[in-house]
Amino acid sequence: MLKSSLTLALATLLLTVPSSFAQQPTPLLTKSEPELLAVLTAADSTRKQKADACLELSVIGTKNAVPALAALLPNPELNHMARYALETIPDSSVDDALRAQLATLTGRPLVGVIGSIGVRKDAAAVPALTLRLRDADPDVAQAAARALGRIGTESAVAAIMEAVGETSEANLVAFCEGIGRGLDALFAAGKREVVAEIGANYRNTSLPHQVRSAALRGAIRAAGDPQRLLAASLAEVEYTLFATAVRVAQEMPGPETTRTLAASLKTASPDRQIVILQTLGLSGDASALPAITELTKSSVKAVRLAAVRALPMLANAAAVPDLASLAADPDREIAQAAQDGLASIPGPQADAAITALLASEAASQRALGLDLIGKRRLTQAMPAVIKATQDADAGVRVAAIRRLGELGGAAEVPVLAGVLTGAKSNPELDAAEQALSGLAVRVGNPAGTVALVRSRLAGLDAAKSAAMLRVLGALGGPEALEVVRAALGSQDAAIRADAIRVLSDWRTADAAPDLLNLARSAATANDKMLGLRGYVGFASNPDLPVEQRLAICREAATVAQRPEEKRLLLGALGSIKNVAAVELITPHLQAADTKEEAVAALVAVADELLKRNDASAKAVAAQLVAPLEAAGNATGNADLAKRVKTLTERAQAKAK
Repeated sequence: MLKSSLTLALATLLLTVPSSFAQQPTPLLTKSEPELLAVLTAADSTRKQKADACLELSVIGTKNAVPALAALLPNPELNHMARYALETIPDSSVDDALRAQLATLTGRPLVGVIGSIGVRKDAAAVPALTLRLRDADPDVAQAAARALGRIGTESAVAAIMEAVGETSEANLVAFCEGIGRGLDALFAAGKREVVAEIGANYRNTSLPHQVRSAALRGAIRAAGDPQRLLAASLAEVEYTLFATAVRVAQEMPGPETTRTLAASLKTASPDRQIVILQTLGLSGDASALPAITELTKSSVKAVRLAAVRALPMLANAAAVPDLASLAADPDREIAQAAQDGLASIPGPQADAAITALLASEAASQRALGLDLIGKRRLTQAMPAVIKATQDADAGVRVAAIRRLGELGGAAEVPVLAGVLTGAKSNPELDAAEQALSGLAVRVGNPAGTVALVRSRLAGLDAAKSAAMLRVLGALGGPEALEVVRAALGSQDAAIRADAIRVLSDWRTADAAPDLLNLARSAATANDKMLGLRGYVGFASNPDLPVEQRLAICREAATVAQRPEEKRLLLGALGSIKNVAAVELITPHLQAADTKEEAVAALVAVADELLKRNDASAKAVAAQLVAPLEAAGNATGNADLAKRVKTLTERAQAKAK
């Protein structure tokens, strides 16, 4: 049996030093060889003790240990460990002992011994193993076939070849394994003529196809002109032999094999063309490019698709132009395969070829180039991308703006600001805003970006001003807030409204005082409403402390006058799960134009509060009873009334 690399390495080391040293006990070797042999022969030794002794003998055992170890081979419980030790002893007496057991053992012990003979490649055992190929026990027959294959002599392989036609279906895999391994051994030993002679049996149709495949593989590899036989095999009518030829082609890569495969494409059927194309792609041989490219024009879609997928597998920049053309194919699947291929071809030459697409006369090719530049993260293509932001085609301009935002650095922030201010359409403006916002945040120089935006704001129309203000909102921080706050004084109502919206979406509550001030004193009703809406929005932010949210609601209550403003406030209060929110909701239960919203807000808060089971649960429930009873009297909504009744009963029960 095979040993672990650690055991073999240790055995090799010990065999290179004097035997007197090897016999000395170590942490791994606890006894000398005589002591270990005494353990094996002692009547009172346990199974574990004998197994441990075998393990140590696998490292230090000599021919002196062979008789004692061989005596254990008939023992089903110790056969494995005995062979484990015997296999590593470099003495012919081991082979004699193992061969002797072939005539006496049966079952699993015999199978194990046959395996060990194979491991030791004992050519003298070939006659005895040949007889076992026809053993009634399939395990024995299969072990014999595998062992003969390991031995790998001419007579060993010939024996399996002769017996395979008569063996059962159950034994076939093992016999084929033995034949294949034996042919490999003969080939490695330089016996090409022998391999070729045995391999000629691939035309013997009375043999199982697995054997014929193994024979063909050996025949091609050993042939004086392997390419000639490979070409003939690729044209075989029988698919099994064709598939074997493809496998051999993968095992012997090189320009000659590539030429043979490429030539076979001309006469192969579509299903075989697909297999050959995949093999050519896997070869990575750029000389296959013309043949593969030719089949990208096939009338059979499956073949075209296989050719398109094979091109990038060559990892050659020369495939870029063809793939770029195919990327615009009317067939969506072909086009997608080409685009995926373009994104995967490695190397600076491919990068340059893709960047060169931006100079194409076709807008679709320029857009494809930009898409691939993004997928490949080609930051070195920034100059070409910047130029493309001024392309004659609107779609190309938008794509270039997006790539600039994805791949740019600090140097591209001013460029994007200029693109935004010069945007020719809403799609370009939207793309520039998103790109500039993302890039500015990623670069991490808020003060510099704020100064840049401030310098560009003057004279912009409302749409571009709004976009710049939203960029500042994405940045956040006191400097950006100062610029947005200044925009609240604009004479342009649209700019003021956009500034309020940006403040309303501010990431921190620093903008809340400005919005409250607007709600209280803005010059127009619209600005007041926008300010109040934005201010109350902070009360709905779960990231803010509850007390801060409640404080915002209290301030908003002093400003909210109209029913729609009060409803806005009630919506925010319904998101604050605190008894103090109930106190702010309750007064609105009596107003006809807000009572239903007040009931809904109270139900949302009470439902959460009554789920608590902490120390304050009873007191909180008691505080909810009266407001819930008032809500039940106020609502005219049947569904709300049911929910209020249920909550009231829960609160009453919990308050007891």
